[in-house]
Amino acid sequence: MSEVLAFDHVTAGYGNAVVLDRLDFSLQQGESLAILGRNGVGKTTLLETLIGNTRVMQGAVRWQGEDITRWPSHRRVRAGLGWVPQEREVFPSLTVEENLTVIARPGGWTLQRVYGFFPRLRERRSNYGNQLSGGEQQMLAIGRALMTHPKLLLLDEPTEGLAPIIVEELAAAIRRLCEAEGLASVVVEQHPVLALEMTHRAIVLERGTVVHAGPSNELAADHGLLEGLLGVGV
Repeated sequence: MSEVLAFDHVTAGYGNAVVLDRLDFSLQQGESLAILGRNGVGKTTLLETLIGNTRVMQGAVRWQGEDITRWPSHRRVRAGLGWVPQEREVFPSLTVEENLTVIARPGGWTLQRVYGFFPRLRERRSNYGNQLSGGEQQMLAIGRALMTHPKLLLLDEPTEGLAPIIVEELAAAIRRLCEAEGLASVVVEQHPVLALEMTHRAIVLERGTVVHAGPSNELAADHGLLEGLLGVGV
């Protein structure tokens, strides 16, 4: 596998406030990575830095070997970064189908292919964004990102506030995107065990730096380490 993404000693934040401090990690083609940590350690800021919404004060963000640190967000999306924000940000006054097509780009992910992946969206295609349940809005947010034909999906708290049965459905869909479709993904998820089940590798942040990195299945199996790092019992 070849490296598609790397943070090289990245220090970043908002204004003069430093949130990420000399952060280093990399991601291989088709690999999925969980970003774990307690509240306020910089998980969402890491994703915001990837998509270009923070100020990088030091270091470089590299995508497929190219330095994209100063690229605007729209250029990163065109290069293959798909963004699924925590707030979902579906367009409330557009239908499901309009939400999917308004930002669509030519490529492998067509409207029908997204409907095949999320059949519920086909059923709700004429409903407006504000008429959808939370789970349906999340499916729509992921489907909309797919319509930009990403090579990497950035998912910020994809199961937040959703019923357990919908959480299971979405987690299975995310795993399928990585395994069957070959997409790389970076997942910030409030439920660490679920995040580890969805990913190949994991890093744990503390005060904006990496304090643990390794295979997800190994961290999931080490209950003592998981509790020590994150303060959660398994």
